[in-house]
Amino acid sequence: MTAVDYTVIVVYLAGMLALGWWGMRRATSTSDFLVAGRRLGPAMYSGTMAAIVLGGASTIGGVGLGYSYGLSGAWMVLTIGFGLLALSVFFSARIARLKVYTVSQMLDLRYGGSSGLISGIVMWAYTLMLAVTSTIAYATIFDVIFGLDRVVAIVLGGAIVICYSTLGGMWSITLTDMVQFVVKTVGVLLLLLPIAVVKAGGFAAMKAELPAGYFSPMGIGAQTVFTYVLIYSFGMLIGQDIWQRVFTARDDKVARLGGTAAGTYCLAYAVAGAVIGTAAKVLYPHLGSPDDAFATIVKDALPIGVKGLVLAAALSAVMSTSSGALIACATVANNDIWARLRGRPATASHDEIAGNRLFILVMGLTVVGVSIALNNVVEALTVAYNVLVGGLLMPILGGLLWKRGTGAGALASVAVGGLTVIGLMVGKGILASEPIYIGLLASLVAYVAVSLATKPTDAAVLDTWHRRLAGDPAPEPAPEPAPAHP
Repeated sequence: MTAVDYTVIVVYLAGMLALGWWGMRRATSTSDFLVAGRRLGPAMYSGTMAAIVLGGASTIGGVGLGYSYGLSGAWMVLTIGFGLLALSVFFSARIARLKVYTVSQMLDLRYGGSSGLISGIVMWAYTLMLAVTSTIAYATIFDVIFGLDRVVAIVLGGAIVICYSTLGGMWSITLTDMVQFVVKTVGVLLLLLPIAVVKAGGFAAMKAELPAGYFSPMGIGAQTVFTYVLIYSFGMLIGQDIWQRVFTARDDKVARLGGTAAGTYCLAYAVAGAVIGTAAKVLYPHLGSPDDAFATIVKDALPIGVKGLVLAAALSAVMSTSSGALIACATVANNDIWARLRGRPATASHDEIAGNRLFILVMGLTVVGVSIALNNVVEALTVAYNVLVGGLLMPILGGLLWKRGTGAGALASVAVGGLTVIGLMVGKGILASEPIYIGLLASLVAYVAVSLATKPTDAAVLDTWHRRLAGDPAPEPAPEPAPAHP
């Protein structure tokens, strides 16, 4: 690393804080702070959506899978892209029309207010662990850049994200994510990808050097691909961090077309990561860990200045997911858990920016503390998605697609699916396939059986639900009048 590389990285980090300050000036209401005023156009919406779904796991982990399995290592990120495409094409327009802030508020609207707290707790656990996985990844990147101790690296990276997220909420995160999207595109797709392939001697040399399985589309295994679909594709459909971005779209068309563009970008990013990892296997065949492939090829193969930009791209990947998960975690904690425990409606006050800032700060400090205590990114990410998909997939998709689903069925589905997943992760291991397979099946059976055994959802609740889905305006909470001047 040279002074030029360090300068590029420091300027990038300073720019993130400056954009956080700028975003603070735009966040003048709760809607601005939590969902960027619901007014993002297609370019900004697609860029920020791509930034949040392509985090450290997609970048460092995606290259690591390419190092281990070759081109089939793209499947993890491909399934993320497929999930985002499905969300954008089939559900995003309806989700955007609901004009809510959280997934639990959607469940309350659909089922009549009977499942919000428990679903909020499940969603909070998911977003917390998602933020933790991104924060742990700071340790790897800052160790390569500055040689920092793991704890110091987590605190430094976490402090930057907490600072700009707390200042301006979703507006700050949107502005920083757009910069991060550009940096990732230039750093990973336009620079690291072609340089890595050239350094490895081109595709012909890579094929001659590596086993044929490295170039098989299913070399990673059909069962692994199926598990990725269940966890990541379905996770994209129901995660609070993803839905909160859908809520920022200006209208249905932006949500659909912008999300489709972001999903397509994810597919290209998936292939790029796998190819870079495959090239790294040729160049460095005996690395201690596949996750070291990204940092190693950046450090050894790139020229001065470019190295700093690509490491900034890695930071971009981690920070975009971390900040998105953090604001989602704080939004759920404030609106779905704390508000209900206090006994007030989740959408009560007009302008709770100070309260939301406090929750982001508290949740951010919690994330940093948990990240210091944990060390395994893959296990933390698996816990997050297993609990999310096993507990909430059926109530959410059932609510969108099946009129006969009831609040009691949703509660049963969340409880049975979530407990089954947790129990099997304890018994079979966190990385086992059985927890998500059996948990999803148990959740589906509970949802259908209890829904059919209980009274249908009240007609008035369904009428309100269908009107909101059709685009009936649901105005943001009206601002309080300014105090009169004496």
